[in-house]
Amino acid sequence: MAGRIFYIDDSGAESTGFIVYGWAEINLAHWSAALRCWLDFRKKLYTDTGIPADYELHATSFIPGRSNPSTHPEWNRQKRLRGPVVQNALATIEIMPGTRAGAVWRHTTKKGRAYYGERAAVYEGLLHRLDYDLAATGDHGIIVMDGDGTDTAYQREHRKLKLATRHIVEDPWFIGSHTSQPVQAADLLAYTAYQRVLRHPGKRFMWHWWPALLPNAYGPFEI
Repeated sequence: MAGRIFYIDDSGAESTGFIVYGWAEINLAHWSAALRCWLDFRKKLYTDTGIPADYELHATSFIPGRSNPSTHPEWNRQKRLRGPVVQNALATIEIMPGTRAGAVWRHTTKKGRAYYGERAAVYEGLLHRLDYDLAATGDHGIIVMDGDGTDTAYQREHRKLKLATRHIVEDPWFIGSHTSQPVQAADLLAYTAYQRVLRHPGKRFMWHWWPALLPNAYGPFEI
């Protein structure tokens, strides 16, 4: 038996009706090696592009070119350089020891509070899938999410699990993505999975990233 840690982030938008959760699942026995693999990627990224290892790779600002991540101003001015960085990040996640990427999604026409209720329902479905998978292998898991914990919908879903049989341990643990490299990886997974299912013509260059760079990933699956 082994434990697993799931770094999860969400993506999507009420305006498009999409709800997406992406995650990086790491076997705890391989956690150090997995993190080392990612940090080696960040070290090389700094050497190649001037993007410091402590700079937050946040997809919604980084990919469209809304930030100045590099210490080299000329690099920042070339938007076309952003995509290859994210592709390399996804390829790194694919080879991190004991790690698997995953994503689930749903499309809804609900708006306002109903949209956020639907988002909680998608998370509930994901939570039950992960719990079932852990039970099937006799493992236990911990969920770490981007955020500050003020959205209590996530805790409520965890507490609905039957204590006698649940394999997801505790409520979700929340941490800001700017302080966690694995959560940043989850952010990139969630956003690129969103673009995979959204199929916006302006993001066509991202449509193939998941099947091409994450061939062993779970999803993105509709839930």
